[in-house]
Amino acid sequence: MKLFIPELLANAEAGFWFPAQGSTVAESVDSVYFFILWVCTFFFVLIVGLMLLFMVKYRHRPGVEAEKTVTHNLTLELSWSVIPTLLTVVMFWIGFTSYLDMRTPPAASYEIDVVAKKWVWAFKYPNGWIESELHIPMDENVTLTMASDDVIHSLWIPAFRTKMDVVPGRYTQEWFKAIAPPEGSEPTKYPLEYPLMCSEYCGQKHSEMVTKVVVHETRGDFDKWLQNASDIHKNKTPVEAGEYFYKTRGCIQCHSLDGVPKNGPSFKGLFGSERKFTDGTSRIADANYIRQSILEPQSQVVTGFRPIMPTFKGQLTDQDITAIIAFIKDQK
Repeated sequence: MKLFIPELLANAEAGFWFPAQGSTVAESVDSVYFFILWVCTFFFVLIVGLMLLFMVKYRHRPGVEAEKTVTHNLTLELSWSVIPTLLTVVMFWIGFTSYLDMRTPPAASYEIDVVAKKWVWAFKYPNGWIESELHIPMDENVTLTMASDDVIHSLWIPAFRTKMDVVPGRYTQEWFKAIAPPEGSEPTKYPLEYPLMCSEYCGQKHSEMVTKVVVHETRGDFDKWLQNASDIHKNKTPVEAGEYFYKTRGCIQCHSLDGVPKNGPSFKGLFGSERKFTDGTSRIADANYIRQSILEPQSQVVTGFRPIMPTFKGQLTDQDITAIIAFIKDQK
């Protein structure tokens, strides 16, 4: 999260450090926030100001007897009871209606599946392509159907003013429609990029669970990007494709390339070496070993490491795994 603080401040609206509104729901969220803020500010100043005034005006002074006052004032009592009640009802109503709008995805919506795991995001598009960044078209409803492979995460896009927990064992949804930056903003360069992060503490590298939302100007631009991205095996060599998966599927978080162990063994010199497991067995790290480690990581835990790697079954094709094997084999 710390990586994007300068960006949040640089793109902030003057006065309250808010990023520019990037979605249709952002305006209603900001309106509710500022309405409550200014009401609270007004009554804070009023109450504290009157308190200070009364402290000075009615302070105890030697030789001066306290004046006798009325025991109650019906008009005043009704005012400080009815007005706050009405304001509370208004706050509830505008907040509740905005919440219902944010929690009810439109029927016509582009759907993207999301899988959260320590400590990466995986966005699966309708054609089966999985990306570590969220790419969406502008001015089109997008619904995210989200699940977690391990612990509770929370997908937060500050510019869109949307946030939703991603819970293991169930599905949650979040929707939005990206819009062009408001007039007066800095010159717009497409595609737009906004930070996306996890806002629920999820472990050791929670602050590094950061990616971005890439907003394409038109649906045609988005479709062109998706088609090109999906042809990775045509556009890259097996080693280059394997490196792509290494960086985008979260391998880089736990497996180094310099020989220094992290949460998992380093890939440097791994292929062809002997692996010893916690159950006392051992085997040579060949192609079958790497494939099994990707699909069934808990079946062979290397001695000295914890069984924390999630399975990638259903998330990688045989061709993807072959590319990863080629990449690991190249790390000598």
